[in-house]
Amino acid sequence: MNGIDLKTPRELEIMRRAGAVVAKLLKLMESSVGPGVTTRKLDAIAEAFVRSQGAEPAFKGYYGYPATICASVNEGVVHGIPGDRALVEGDIVGIDVGVKFEGYYSDAARTFAIGRVDEESRRLIEVTRRALARGIEKAVEGNRLGDISWAVQSAAEKEGFSVVRQFVGHGIGRNLHEEPQVPNVGKPNQGPRLVAGMTLAI
Repeated sequence: MNGIDLKTPRELEIMRRAGAVVAKLLKLMESSVGPGVTTRKLDAIAEAFVRSQGAEPAFKGYYGYPATICASVNEGVVHGIPGDRALVEGDIVGIDVGVKFEGYYSDAARTFAIGRVDEESRRLIEVTRRALARGIEKAVEGNRLGDISWAVQSAAEKEGFSVVRQFVGHGIGRNLHEEPQVPNVGKPNQGPRLVAGMTLAI
């Protein structure tokens, strides 16, 4: 279907298990972030956890990427390489994680507040979570890809924020990045029809 790989029920079950590892990892990251913690330390915690679950870090070695997580602090958008900078009260840190489990990938990201953050940062985190939730609500069979994109875009813009246009979500499965691309901007009722077996990272 236009280069989009539809998954079988067996494949979807493996991907659910991969997704469960990612969900647990993000919970672990939530409990591990804090003032004084370096993103390199978070990376070490993440890699140990992923391997303890019988999975592999999806990002490490991907086009030469050196780490298990991407950690973007404050104005960093995505793909920040973990390092020795310690997080401080008032920072926000986006952590993107991915795993390969039994040959299938899962990928997700969350943004965490370090201690008390200013009102604008708090709003950014909250609006972003709501925008993602609106996009996920539109990811149902019969809708079109543009319905997801428009839901994300309109939820952000309604609150006075804009979306990052140069980075997109994507299909996922046997490969970390598959078709289709899932932009954060779009028009309703445009793009490929969503069908059972599609797997998307929004």
